[in-house]
Amino acid sequence: MDPITVHSGRTVVLRRSDVDTDQIIPADYCRLPGRTGFAKGLFARWRAADPGFVLNDPSVLDATVLLAGPRFGTGSSREHAVWALQEWGFSVVIAPSFGDIFTRNALKNGLLVVRLPLDVVDELMAAAEADPGRKVTVDLVDCRVSSASSSWDFEIEKRARYLLLHGYDGIEMTLRDAAEVAAHESRRPYWLPRMVGEPAADRRVVTGSVSS
Repeated sequence: MDPITVHSGRTVVLRRSDVDTDQIIPADYCRLPGRTGFAKGLFARWRAADPGFVLNDPSVLDATVLLAGPRFGTGSSREHAVWALQEWGFSVVIAPSFGDIFTRNALKNGLLVVRLPLDVVDELMAAAEADPGRKVTVDLVDCRVSSASSSWDFEIEKRARYLLLHGYDGIEMTLRDAAEVAAHESRRPYWLPRMVGEPAADRRVVTGSVSS
């Protein structure tokens, strides 16, 4: 993943609350292998049913910050919702609250989700609607969101922040300790389970009899 330190981008406003992952990307669009090709499913039902839906506006296609209402990303645990948002071009989602599973999926896949108070999100939405070119800056180093002359602090889980700042996912973080993992495995008794593909040269067959 690419590291995230400071992101500055144009905002787009989604004035809807309780947006669940099925609304973010319907299940019919989640059948592709891999983690690409999902942008066409982003808010697909809303885009098809409502020509005035915000993402149907060509003038906001360069937006990278999504402003949403409370409880964004509730529902099922599909990671495709995160992938679709990223593939569309979003790097940050700002909302008053998020679904717990969506939050975990987002942060581990490099999509920054930021919780701000409802009144602050409303202020950002109003400013973006009044000035469609308005940008928001999200500083992950200082954990601060700023727009024009205003700024607000936000909180984020420490480990997630570390991974995002360094561009690591969970696997990459573990592989940084590959030597220590190998050393630990080498000390394990031969009769304990081993990782797939690990040499089994020291494995022995234990035979014997059991008397009653």
